[in-house]
Amino acid sequence: MKKINIVKSSDEFTEIINKIKPQRFKGYLVFVEHKDVDHYEFGISVSKKVGHAVIRNRIKRQFKSIIDKNNYQNNFKCIIIIKKDALEKNYHEIEKELNDYFSKIDILEEENEKK
Repeated sequence: MKKINIVKSSDEFTEIINKIKPQRFKGYLVFVEHKDVDHYEFGISVSKKVGHAVIRNRIKRQFKSIIDKNNYQNNFKCIIIIKKDALEKNYHEIEKELNDYFSKIDILEEENEKK
């Protein structure tokens, strides 16, 4: 993910989390806020209850990899909060769920896969 496409500020995380109702999946929550900006942003947060730093970083890398495989429309911010139950799923299950949800809320561009 490019730096311009990352939500970094904890104020932005808090604002989106408090304002938007999440889509719940087993192991993670997804908050999507549509905004009038000329790019998209993703933020990923992993609870310390998930495990030690190596495990948390591994699961963040997996989610970033899933996000990087797609092309997105502009004008939204997405926060993903990962819970301990996410460790029970494999990469392909998470990828299918996220991609299905992203296409359902229509934030993917027409050309889905990067070549």
